[in-house]
Amino acid sequence: MPMTIPDHHLTQGERRVRSFNPHWKRLIVPFLALILIAAGAGAAIYFIPGDWAYSSYARIAVGVIAVLLLTIWSFIPYLRWKNTGYVLTTHRFTISTGVLNKSTDEIPMAKVNTVSSDQTFAERLLGCGTLVVESAGDRGQIVLRDIPKIQDVRVDLFRLVEDASDGELDNR
Repeated sequence: MPMTIPDHHLTQGERRVRSFNPHWKRLIVPFLALILIAAGAGAAIYFIPGDWAYSSYARIAVGVIAVLLLTIWSFIPYLRWKNTGYVLTTHRFTISTGVLNKSTDEIPMAKVNTVSSDQTFAERLLGCGTLVVESAGDRGQIVLRDIPKIQDVRVDLFRLVEDASDGELDNR
């Protein structure tokens, strides 16, 4: 379940339309790293001669190095993916990031000027893409990569922006 806005943080009449994490394709490299590191560490431990005087130290060293590599190349990227959340409500688009420190950007629907998306061929096959949201606020243009179901998100966002410009937010 992606990070989301607690119900008590929603304003009166505001409802959650969509909550999601970045696309799962961000986890392919960390998963491959997990497999390769585990296989490499297992092979290294297996091939350390048992009659060698320092074999226990070598196995411990291999284990420590494997844990460090797994932390850097698998666990931290997974935590970054898991702790990046997008929430689309009838009043705002919220982007939350951070594992230890949390950063939250909120774009009011009334301030969004344009919404566009871009997809490579591979992203079209996977159903994800890059979403570009241009707002009248301080940040200007925000580029969000690896958005799942990009076309659905773009349509929802565009509809909500249209509703905000028509003044229909309070009628829902």
